[in-house]
Amino acid sequence: MMDKQAMKQAILSAKKSKSLRWDQIAQEIGMAPVWTATCCLGEASATQEIAQKLTAVLDLGDDVADALMECPTKGEWLARSIPNDPMLYRFYEILSVFGPGIKDCVQEEFGDGIMSAIDFTVDVEREENPKGDRVKIVMNGKFLPYMRW
Repeated sequence: MMDKQAMKQAILSAKKSKSLRWDQIAQEIGMAPVWTATCCLGEASATQEIAQKLTAVLDLGDDVADALMECPTKGEWLARSIPNDPMLYRFYEILSVFGPGIKDCVQEEFGDGIMSAIDFTVDVEREENPKGDRVKIVMNGKFLPYMRW
């Protein structure tokens, strides 16, 4: 049985050889680009239908489809407490600097609780700007109030 790491390498190799972008693959399989990338990188699981569509787009076999359907151990890429990749580090920096303020604003609006990372979507968009294009990331998660008992 193929593991998630071997699956990831097979998918990335096929993606590169076909000169495909995540948004193109996502459109072909009927899913969002960020979710598609997340699944292909081994951080989410696909249904059989999605796995079959994805492997068809990339001309990959049933071993990859089976690995796509396996439930992952999430966060495996984060072996260190602080990421060393500059893009991932920026998210860490954003959380370190703005996290407490975001938390307070969410709790002022909704009360004591958290945003779900399970009932959740994220979109990445380009916003043109004369000073340099901007990265726009929109996170949308269900609010989950803490229970009192």
